[in-house]
Amino acid sequence: MSRVKTMDWEALRGFCLALPGATETFPFEPSVSVFKAANGRMFGVTDTHDPLDISVKCDPERATSLRAEYDGIVEGYHLDKRHWITITLGGDVPDDLVRELVEDSYDLVASKAPARSR
Repeated sequence: MSRVKTMDWEALRGFCLALPGATETFPFEPSVSVFKAANGRMFGVTDTHDPLDISVKCDPERATSLRAEYDGIVEGYHLDKRHWITITLGGDVPDDLVRELVEDSYDLVASKAPARSR
């Protein structure tokens, strides 16, 4: 039985940057990427170190059920624990679900007005 290749750093980064108007910034340190929608709101935070993970915004009810179902999904690391989750890649979370959750996070923040205009 062959092992299924899991998403690596370059694939994750490429997927995030392929979303409409997405940009990558490094406000914390060089190894921590912050992905933002065109309106400047953050939709993903990832660190290039092993194990590879990404924090994304998530509906609170869905976040609770995902954390119960997957060992590789926990409360958002250094983020609002109710609205953010951290997903560890290469474990029990399928790559398709990782992509879905990144897209959902992007959709949640892309429709919001920029912070400076609120």
